[in-house]
Amino acid sequence: MSRDALEQNQIPIYFVAVIAAAIGGLIAPAATQSLNALVTPTIAVLMYAMFLQIPFLDFRESLSNKRFMSALLIANFVLIPLLVWALTRGLAEHPAVLIGALLVLLTPCIDYVVVFTHIGRGDSRAILAATPILLLLQLVLLPVYLAFMLGEQSQVVISIAPFAEAFLALIVVPLLLAVATAALAKRSRIVGRWNTVWAWMPVPAMAAVLIAVVGSQISPVVRDIDQLLPVIPVYIGFMLLAPVVGALASKAYKLPASTARAVTFSTATRNSLVVLPLALALPEEIRGLAAAAVITQTLVELVGELVYIRAVPILIWRKKSR
Repeated sequence: MSRDALEQNQIPIYFVAVIAAAIGGLIAPAATQSLNALVTPTIAVLMYAMFLQIPFLDFRESLSNKRFMSALLIANFVLIPLLVWALTRGLAEHPAVLIGALLVLLTPCIDYVVVFTHIGRGDSRAILAATPILLLLQLVLLPVYLAFMLGEQSQVVISIAPFAEAFLALIVVPLLLAVATAALAKRSRIVGRWNTVWAWMPVPAMAAVLIAVVGSQISPVVRDIDQLLPVIPVYIGFMLLAPVVGALASKAYKLPASTARAVTFSTATRNSLVVLPLALALPEEIRGLAAAAVITQTLVELVGELVYIRAVPILIWRKKSR
């Protein structure tokens, strides 16, 4: 199978991975709990593989299209947080679920959103170039959003040291390694070949992450489904409304179809696999349910992406506007 074929078939691959992991997790929960130890390293490998595909050494490209960047940032860091705040007001009596929902819904995806955008006929190169800025802004703004939306509870969440450790292990270290690799690839054929091999890795690495995450967490999700029921309508509401937010922001900035679709996919796709370790780093009394809330969002979103890749190219924009 060629690399292009692998990328074109990644959605079925991911669903097979999720279904297989879910079945295994439910049939043999004790055995699959060992997968929990693989979550962080597999995500770190995925992030390294994805960061190698991102032009971190060329920030100017991500800033050159001011209308696109303005729409993308306003949508993700102003309009989406307002939507999340409104959708999660009903979870105030479920603090663990609320924290998990906020962690995942407030952070725009920085990895497979590029792939979904490409499949959905959006400008994947623009999203790829904007990824460093999306990453840096969510790192800075997430504690601010949590402080506002959680109130007194935010002191417990934001002060937890493992948050910093998780960001260091999952983002900073893979990022620095990827930037160093990209710099060396220009001078060394061996490193260049290394880059070529790793260009194949995002899809297998994503499948491995899904197997580790779903396999290790599906049992708690099923066990706690009664406590997770209040968050499911929130995730469905987000799945329906977040693309509308992206489309409206794009229309306000008069973006052409391809970049408008890119903004739409970005607002609708969340950073669930990256923030899962952050949920697992919460205090013991809430970490399990918060992590289950994050996993639940992942499962809902995967279904949503199948709808998006078919609906977004049709709805944004009309043919005469392309």
